[in-house]
Amino acid sequence: MPNTMLFRAAAALSLTAAAVIPSKDGIGAQQPARYPVGEACIYHARQGPSDPAAAKAAPVALKDVFKHAFLIGTAVNTDQIYGKDPGAVAIIKRQFAVVSPEDVLKWECVHPGPGQYEFANADAYVDFAARNGLAAIGHTLVWHSQVPRWVFTDSAGQPLGRDALLARMKGHIDTVVGRYKGRIKGWDVVNEALSEDGTLRDSPWKRGIGEDYIVKAFQFAHAADPKAELYYNDYNIENAAKRDGVIRLVRQLKAAGVPIAAVGAQEHVKMDWPTTAQLDSMFRLISAEGVHVNVTELDVDVLPRAVRGTSADVSQRAALQAAQNPYTAGLPDSVQQALAARYAALFRVYVTHQDVIDRVTLWGVRDGDSWLNMFPVRGRTNYPLLFDRAGRPKPAFDAVVREARATTP
Repeated sequence: MPNTMLFRAAAALSLTAAAVIPSKDGIGAQQPARYPVGEACIYHARQGPSDPAAAKAAPVALKDVFKHAFLIGTAVNTDQIYGKDPGAVAIIKRQFAVVSPEDVLKWECVHPGPGQYEFANADAYVDFAARNGLAAIGHTLVWHSQVPRWVFTDSAGQPLGRDALLARMKGHIDTVVGRYKGRIKGWDVVNEALSEDGTLRDSPWKRGIGEDYIVKAFQFAHAADPKAELYYNDYNIENAAKRDGVIRLVRQLKAAGVPIAAVGAQEHVKMDWPTTAQLDSMFRLISAEGVHVNVTELDVDVLPRAVRGTSADVSQRAALQAAQNPYTAGLPDSVQQALAARYAALFRVYVTHQDVIDRVTLWGVRDGDSWLNMFPVRGRTNYPLLFDRAGRPKPAFDAVVREARATTP
């Protein structure tokens, strides 16, 4: 869900004139393009140094200590895919068993114009995973965000009708999923289709096709790669109303004979939300519908809330205020320990439900890589992951490892 569009480079590049297509050595070369790829497909800027030696500071590998329970994964960005961030790559190779792409498989990145596909970065992602023995997840096929406007309109700029928009969706899914058939473990077929009350979001897909657009997307994806796992992915599904909406959606997909392997709970959590009781109910009630429930985008926001509620909708923005950015000089030990306790509590629930969880993926490698440094307020200093900005394991890492060891058979 989160995107590296939030990380902007200081150097200017005209995104209306050229798309940057990385060559095999990872160096961008400008190529003419009628439609530019999105900014998120090109840029990534880290906060803090990259230290390959820091990867050795962790005494154990998460993928090893949790191998009895579920796969442990991380999201990767373009710097990491192309090996331009050796510190992060060292951590990825040592710690994780599965990867998800932050942006490179989103529509604006792979299909920026009609008939125009830009696969260089996506190919590099899939190659990176294969080269390093990592399972690859496809994120994401159908979403209301990071989709070019032309997708929903005809040559005159008028909204497409149902049949035309279905054909456009099918063509995209056939091409993208078909290209990586047998190489990508599973796909987030539809992303964030529900509103907070559990009803369908009023997205361009729903307006143009109708409420069955989700069923159609799953059918197209299954036809393109019958062996790939198919997922529905969303945030805030720990809350009862949205959780119940997910349950209704799963039932609709199953009634239509559509294969759905798992629901993805993004888990962009706060220090005080969701409660462990909410988490337990989510895993128990959704899995009762005959699907697994994966944790797909885990991070823990330690900063004061800048907006109301717990939504991870990328359209949210708030102005920077000093009171909402209190840890620019570092995370106090008391907060560091509270974060460790929070991660321990989360993983305690995950391990309890390991029979219905295939994968727990953190959304980023190190604190400096996290989208939460720029969302919903740009320019804050957040500490939401298990590795610090230099790549050293945090007390939260140790706490998670203890939870794994406490339940090792």
